[in-house]
Amino acid sequence: MVSLRTYFTQYTVNSRNEVLAGLTTALALVPEVVAFALLAHISPLVGIGSAFVICLLTSILGGRPGMISGAAGSVAVVIVSLVAQHGAEYLFVAVVLMGLIQVLVGLLRLGKFIRLVPQPVVYGFVNGLAIIIFMAQLEQFKVAGTGQWLAGPALGLMLGLVALTVALVYLTPRVTKAVPGSLVAIVVVSALVLGGGLHTKSVGDIASIAGGLPRPHWPQVPYTWATLGLVLPYAVIMALVGLTESLLTLTVVDELTDTRGRGNQECVALGLANAASGLTGGMGGCAMIGQTMVNLESRGRGRLSGVVAAGALALFVVAGSGLIERLPLAALVGVMLTVVVATFEWASLRIWRRMPLADVLVMALVTLVTAVSQNLALAVLLGVVVSALVFAWENAKRIRARKYVDAQGTKHYEIYGPLFFGSVQAFAEKFDPQHDPAEVVVDFRESRVADMSGIEALSKLTERYQHLGKTLHLRALSADCRRLLHQAGPLIEVNILTDPEYVVAEVE
Repeated sequence: MVSLRTYFTQYTVNSRNEVLAGLTTALALVPEVVAFALLAHISPLVGIGSAFVICLLTSILGGRPGMISGAAGSVAVVIVSLVAQHGAEYLFVAVVLMGLIQVLVGLLRLGKFIRLVPQPVVYGFVNGLAIIIFMAQLEQFKVAGTGQWLAGPALGLMLGLVALTVALVYLTPRVTKAVPGSLVAIVVVSALVLGGGLHTKSVGDIASIAGGLPRPHWPQVPYTWATLGLVLPYAVIMALVGLTESLLTLTVVDELTDTRGRGNQECVALGLANAASGLTGGMGGCAMIGQTMVNLESRGRGRLSGVVAAGALALFVVAGSGLIERLPLAALVGVMLTVVVATFEWASLRIWRRMPLADVLVMALVTLVTAVSQNLALAVLLGVVVSALVFAWENAKRIRARKYVDAQGTKHYEIYGPLFFGSVQAFAEKFDPQHDPAEVVVDFRESRVADMSGIEALSKLTERYQHLGKTLHLRALSADCRRLLHQAGPLIEVNILTDPEYVVAEVE
């Protein structure tokens, strides 16, 4: 029986590091969550409350200790039109349905399908997210409420403070590793701004975060089939986007920490967290790779750092809003810029000349679609589809046939390579029914029939020989190929030669 202490300190080396990492992550969460809430046209307090609920539950129940989840921008993009046209109450219903869908995915153990995502797609996903995080920081260089860029001394001060923050993040570990560099940078720059009376943008310039903790809230909507039809498409898209970003972030964290998370458990935890968020008047969310990187860079590896981050968010709202709103945005922007550098997969730029051209194009496509559309599910889906088509094309060219005539005058075709939808045309071109003898054997010892297109190709080939009064035999079909042909039933009628069974003799 695993003790509660062991459960929360899993992957944890130092509990102090976990607490400090959680505090640093919470500070980095505030401006991001507020910005995403405003993007979705809902109250910043709703965003922070959602981040508290989602971060807390996924940290306790999730399958990836050290990963930070919250109210994410990728989900906020999906719900903009729903909130604008129908109001926040319909959003809450969609978030609950989103959570239930994610729980179902986890219970059905469908999280394993993330293994089908090729490495170039993962590279493109990570690089696209790094670009999104970078572009989001540029918004902080605009005058609050006007959309105009900072200029003159205000811009110079902002750039100087950002540069100081970045320098402190990188230099602090060379002096001491007792405190995360990100936390030192935020504290030092904030003390410099507040103590020196410097006038620069602060968290309070975005929105006020004063308020209370989330409370149970039953969505005030008519519970009819029309309502379900309205919110279900949004819920499905949100669920897919959230699962895609969370599972890919889990994969990235696995690689960085040399540990292995549990994808299906993360799906269930995320679903429960989103359902709870919807039932407390919150927006949906998922893993946040930027804040996860802040946590990891601050040496947060266990569940405790996520729980502390969630608790700190609640404390900020209830008791510390006045202080948090005075924090300079320059410090938080500097921290996030270091996250951009850590998130971007620089190795992908070093090895692209040694990668197949198709993989380079897939990586570039996913990066571009992620950065431009901010639709992560679409970007990953496109990458997987293109990779699958490239794989099918390459395998379609590998089908070959070795031909010979035996002493009895029977012609043999020994097939090499898979017979599937991409290779059926090349397969058919290997045969010459017009000039072949009366008996023909097709040997599948080094091949297999992979799909219905392969069965149809065999059916058509059999008909061509039968039309000429000749007989086609199949030999050495694997067990799965035999089952496939048996399931096809009357769709195909071929002669299958039964090979003798060979038994290894035991030596006494």
